[in-house]
Formats: sequence, structure tokens, C-alpha cells
Amino acid sequence: MHFKRVLAVAALATGLALSAAHATTLKWGAQNDILTLDPHSQNHATTNAILMHSYEGLTRYNPKFEVEPALATKWTFISPTQVRFELRKGVKFHDGSNFTADDVVFNFGRIKQPQGTMSIYVTGINEVKKVDDYTVDMTLAAPNPMLLRNLIDFRMMSKAWAEKNNSTNVQDYKNKEDNFASRNVNGTGAYQITAWQPDQKITMTINKNWWDKHSGNVTEVIYTPIKSDPTRVAALLSGELDMLTDLPTQDVARIRGDSKLKVMDGNEVRTIYLALDMHSPELKYSDVKGKNPFKDKRVREALSIAIDRELIKRNTMRGLSLPAGIMVAPGVNGNAPDIDVAPKADPERAKKLLADAGYPNGFEVQLNCPNNRYVNDEEICQNITVMWARIGVKTKLAAESMATFIQKVQNYDTSAYLLGWGVATMDAQYTLQSLVRTKTTGADGNFNFGRASDPEVDRLVDAMKSEIDTTKRNAMIREALVRTRDEVLLIPLHHQLRPWAMKKNVDTVYRNDDRPEARFTSVK
Repeated sequence: MHFKRVLAVAALATGLALSAAHATTLKWGAQNDILTLDPHSQNHATTNAILMHSYEGLTRYNPKFEVEPALATKWTFISPTQVRFELRKGVKFHDGSNFTADDVVFNFGRIKQPQGTMSIYVTGINEVKKVDDYTVDMTLAAPNPMLLRNLIDFRMMSKAWAEKNNSTNVQDYKNKEDNFASRNVNGTGAYQITAWQPDQKITMTINKNWWDKHSGNVTEVIYTPIKSDPTRVAALLSGELDMLTDLPTQDVARIRGDSKLKVMDGNEVRTIYLALDMHSPELKYSDVKGKNPFKDKRVREALSIAIDRELIKRNTMRGLSLPAGIMVAPGVNGNAPDIDVAPKADPERAKKLLADAGYPNGFEVQLNCPNNRYVNDEEICQNITVMWARIGVKTKLAAESMATFIQKVQNYDTSAYLLGWGVATMDAQYTLQSLVRTKTTGADGNFNFGRASDPEVDRLVDAMKSEIDTTKRNAMIREALVRTRDEVLLIPLHHQLRPWAMKKNVDTVYRNDDRPEARFTSVK
């Protein structure tokens, strides 16, 4: 592989540029590593949070989550279904080549490839056509109220670089494929990713030729994934880390009391939930033969109300969760307090529902769970296995790292699994279309690996995609969220609260999508 040689050239160029200036390093830690460096492969929040430092979209968020120009300077709606984007001139990829309309057209074709999971971000776009070197037209299937927010995570890779390095195809992660783009980076962004040692560290250096200005002073970022809670906290307390964005719940009070540190609090727009295989004729990893109990709503409801979400909040999450009734968190368009009411634990009723469904003695099932991705993910799953055992559902817990867990999920090799879903667009359509809409070969249902399918939800999701009347669209969103809840198409557990901790000399902007940005960060 040419990785080291390519990075050495990039690092040398950056090093020369920085020699005259003081280098300020941000040492950032969290529990989870990225899955890949390919920006079109995996819709995984940590991966996106790191890659957004190097790969940019036509639009981006400002610190208030308002859409602003990025690689496009202007967009004009020629008609409700044709949008003209004027591209920013003078933008260079990290290898020094020019960013042009050819790159946008190429990346549109690339992100739609079915082996990737990022096509949700170009949903509703039929065609991207080059007008001239710095203009592209997008033809939409219908008016698209979420277009500009979706485009933030439609990120631009150099077409020439991808062709030269045999990476025109998106990495097929679920089948354990690597390619040059999954191990190397060439974007236009504020930082160059100079190295990735899986499960050890990622290093970035400032892109001195970036088209925009940094509001912070960070010139180098070292990101360290640390799975162990005690080790992660010890690294912060000892000064090895400047910032930690995965605080173990049991240590938050202690960190708050440390005079050398500060804590930034926020409600993350992420919902932790369970998905059940509602598709297979016979349930995998179960003693039920010849049928699938999860096709019965009574069984799904029993599993949901067997879970004591308040107990998990109190004992496991130490108060740092909001028990969930619907699939989107406060801060996401569509969340409303009157429908986001978590079901109360009722094991006796759960037993009756199981008996009514023909399982008076319960059954056996497997629950797959990551153990290094979400706050207390494995512990939450352990709690659930105990709660399900009380209603006769004997559960084998299969917990493993996110990297291998997500391959099993994407290959439909699970009966039930725990996942978290953050909402990049701040709008519930993103959740409903990705997780609940019947799965197709396109963006619809592209993370619906339990393969739930409900015609009424499908109808509502398809309608909201093109409804530009905000009142009508929000009514559709509400109806779809309520139906998802009442039909138990997924089992929401809680919305994560997400404090970040850092040294007193670190200033940054809290992001409720859990994506810290080095360009907004200073180390004094």
C-alpha cells in the first residue's frame, strides 16, 4: 500500500507550512474508533465526525446549526425540481488539484452505490449535471424541503485521485473489503488526515491552503479511541487528553468537581433503540421453529413494556438519559412532549401478551449489542436480558466491538440488536426514512436491518419527502412517529444526554450531533 508514502508527502508539505507558526495540538479522546476513511461507505456518526474535518459538502452547518455555503457559494431554484449550484472557485484538494463540477458529478454517482450506506444524503435527487466547470444542476424527483441539510453529508472526494487509486467504487465494508480510499484521504477540508492506526489513534494537521478561515487555533488533532471507561477518564485526569466526549456516567460528578476541568452539557439528538427481525420466516438464534414471533405486534409490545426505562436511567445511566416513547429526541423537528412518553414497565401485562400470542412459556432469542459505541451500551443490553428473562424470554447476549457488530447487522445476521441513531439533518424524516421505511435498493430503509415494513408509514414518509407546506409536513411526521410507536416497529429506549469534559484552557462549540469541530476549537 502507498499509504505511508502519500502521507509522508502531505505531512512534509504541512510541516513546512507550519514551521513558521506555533503548532497547537488538540488531544481528543472518545470510546469509539472510526470504521473507515471512505466518506461514502458507512453512515456512522464517529466516522462522519472525523471525516468532516477533511471532506466537505456543498453546504455545511454554522455553530447554530443553520445551513450556510461551503463548496457551493450560491444555489438558485430554477424551478421547484431544478436547483443550480455555483461552486466555489479556487478550492484545492489536499493533493493540490482543483475542485470542479466533474468532482460533484462523480461523487453523486459514487455515493449512490448500494454497498455504501450514505445514499440517504442524496435522497430525492435524480441527476447531477455539469453546466460548466463551476456550475452544476440538480434535478429532483419532487420538491425537496430537506435538500440543503442533506447535502451537508454528501462529501466531495477528488475524481482524478479516486480513478488513479482504483477507488471509484465505494468500499464494501460489510463484506470486509478495503480499498485505497478506505485507508487514505484526499478532500478539501480544514484538516488533512495524516494517519489512522485502527483502535490506536488518528492524526490530523491543519490545511494551510483551506479556502476558509479557522475561528480556533488548533493546528494538529490527535484523536484516541479508548474503549475502557477507567482508562479514558484517567487519560483526561492525568492531562494526556485535552478533551473527552465520551464521559462514563459514573465519573461525571467527579469530573465536574475537578478544578482543572470543565464540563459542557447538552442533549444529544441521538436515540438508543432496539430493532427486531420482523422479516425472516423463521427467527435466527431462537428455539422457535417454523415461524417468527417478532412478526406479531403483541410479542413486540411485550418486549417493550418488559423494559424498565426509568430503572436504566437511574441505575445504569446515572440520570443521563431521557426515557423515550418515540424515535427522535428533543431538538429534532418532530419531537413533541405529548407523544414522546416512554411506556411504563409492566411485566405482568407483557406475560399476558406473550401468552395471547402463543408463547406462555416465552422463548429463546439472541440480542446483539456493541460494547464500545454508546454510553453504557453493553450494560444496557445486560439489563434488558434480565428484564426479558422475567417474562420468560431467555436471551443470549452477543456483545462485541462496533466494527464487527455492524457487519453482522448489515448482513442480517441478527435476531434483535441495539443501535443508536443520531439525526444529522435535525429532522425526523431522516430517521423515519432510514430506519422505518420499507427497505429498497436506494436510500429508503437503508438502515432498516430489522426490515420492518408498514404501508401507512411508507405512505407518510414518501409524502413528507416532497411536502413544502411546513404545517402539513409536520403533521405527516407526527403521524408516522406515532404509528411507528404504536405498531412497535422499533423499540426506543432513551435519548442520550451527552456531557463533554475538557481542560479549562480548551474552548469549543458544543454540538448536539456529537460532532466536535476542530475549526471551532482553541487551546490556550
